Amino acid sequence: MSRVGKSPIPVPNGVTLTVSKDNLVTVKGPKGELSQQVDSDITVAEEDGNIVVKRPTDQKRHKALHGLYRALINNMVVGVTEGYKVQQELVGVGYRASNQGNTLDLVLGFSHHVVFALPPEVKVATASEKGKNPIITLESIDKQLLGQVAAKIRSLRAPEPYKGKGIKFVGEELRRKAGKSASKK
Repeated sequence: MSRVGKSPIPVPNGVTLTVSKDNLVTVKGPKGELSQQVDSDITVAEEDGNIVVKRPTDQKRHKALHGLYRALINNMVVGVTEGYKVQQELVGVGYRASNQGNTLDLVLGFSHHVVFALPPEVKVATASEKGKNPIITLESIDKQLLGQVAAKIRSLRAPEPYKGKGIKFVGEELRRKAGKSASKK
């Protein structure tokens, strides 16, 4: 049995779950509303204050979907109650970040500014302190979308292994390589 799938999801106060006939699960909470289409074989129900995800058989496909949809619904519940937050750090001389609304303007050592338009579901904030690396803070209720946007921003200038210059997540440990060593003759 799927260890992830069999554990029930506790429903906090202020969160409502609705399951339509075509297995569209909608979760509403204080921060917003999210919906997810669930496979027709998997059943989602609310039993005494918990969300329970069940599967019909022990087929490998059903086991995989069981854990997947339980995790996705749990992410939706956490998103509409607490939300998700990702912080990224710009490491490099002259690297800067600023935002106007949902548009991120980055200076990453190219000959031009990189302008990145964010989806309306993601909120952005930038902070630059003297002597510290600029920080980009992304917030959203949708964990999947937030991760996708953060990965796209990181891919604009991924950290390189020699000096560590680039866009990295706050707290991320980078694998560093030694530079050239002098030749011995």
